[in-house]
Amino acid sequence: MPLSQEHQISLLKDLLNNQQSDCCGSVAECEQVERLVKSLMANGNYSQDAISFLTEIYEYSQNGVNASNLDEHISSHLEQLSQWVENMDSLS
Repeated sequence: MPLSQEHQISLLKDLLNNQQSDCCGSVAECEQVERLVKSLMANGNYSQDAISFLTEIYEYSQNGVNASNLDEHISSHLEQLSQWVENMDSLS
C-alpha cells in the first residue's frame, strides 16, 4: 500500500532530521530520500519555492549516494538540512 502524501512528508522529515542530528547516514537512506522527493514532486501541487527546495534535497541525496565520504557530505550540509526540515511544514 503506497504511503499517503502526509506520511511521505513525515518520513522525509524524519530521515533529514536523523541525518542532521547524527551527522551520518547511509546510502540506502539517501536513496529513500530520492524516492520520496520524486514521489512528492510527481504527485503534489506545490509552489515554486517548495519545488525549489525539494529539488535541492533531491540533488543533496544524489550527491550523497555518490559521495566518497557520506558522513562528511552530511556534515557539510547541516545548515541546509535544518532549513529543509523547517520548510517541510509548508508542504502539509
